[in-house]
Amino acid sequence: MSLLDVTDLRVAFPRRGFRAKPVEVLHGVSLQVGAGETLGLVGESGSGKTTIGRTVLGLAKATAGSIRFAGREIGELSAKERRALAKDIQVVFQDPYSSLNPAMTVGDILTEPLVVQGATVRDARARVRALLDQVGLPADAADRRPAEFSGGQRQRIAIARAIAPEPKLIVCDEPVSALDLSTQALVLDLFIDIQRRTGTAYLFISHDLAVVRHISHRVAVLYRGDLIETGPAATVTSAPDHPYTRKLLVAAPVADPVEQRRRREERRRLALEGHP
Repeated sequence: MSLLDVTDLRVAFPRRGFRAKPVEVLHGVSLQVGAGETLGLVGESGSGKTTIGRTVLGLAKATAGSIRFAGREIGELSAKERRALAKDIQVVFQDPYSSLNPAMTVGDILTEPLVVQGATVRDARARVRALLDQVGLPADAADRRPAEFSGGQRQRIAIARAIAPEPKLIVCDEPVSALDLSTQALVLDLFIDIQRRTGTAYLFISHDLAVVRHISHRVAVLYRGDLIETGPAATVTSAPDHPYTRKLLVAAPVADPVEQRRRREERRRLALEGHP
């Protein structure tokens, strides 16, 4: 049994205007994430990938379909039950700065959720020291505020906050897209290292096939609210079946000028064939 099972998920958002019909942004999407696995969810802006993550987190409401976590239906949980589930499902957002309270020290940011979940202050502070070491930050980081750190370091703080309660699943919503390429690689390697040590599963949302290839076991491709291709990461990100996935692949920049020229020609060919 999968850790996360999303079945025939549909989400519609209301539109402004008298009697305006809601617009459906997900059209019956089904996917699974196994324990300790990374599923890369990839697509362009507006594809619906972030909506899937927000619905799993309870930040958006499904209009139809089922979301089961560890065999339990979570789509209709009460607010109290969702808070209890937060220990097992955490999130890392795109912007490492806006997701951290600038008025709090890093130690307080990491201690607060642990105390809320029942840890003593003393145990929480000891856990914070271990967390900072786990994500490669010095112990004195606990006494500093987020503004004193670089973007990559702030994302490490956000990752530390997410793994603090030892969750079974982390929803990663474009967690490296705001970082430069070298920092992206460091943060992705940190995600991989944490998964190896803890067995945490990731639903990893990105628009970048190169990023999901680096971190994912399997990849699911979304286009305008529909799941159009899924399979092993090595296959989907190197020899995709669907023309849209091929378009995403050839749109990614590469350092090799010969390969970059080949990709430009492939993009032109796909455009002439009328593929999305």
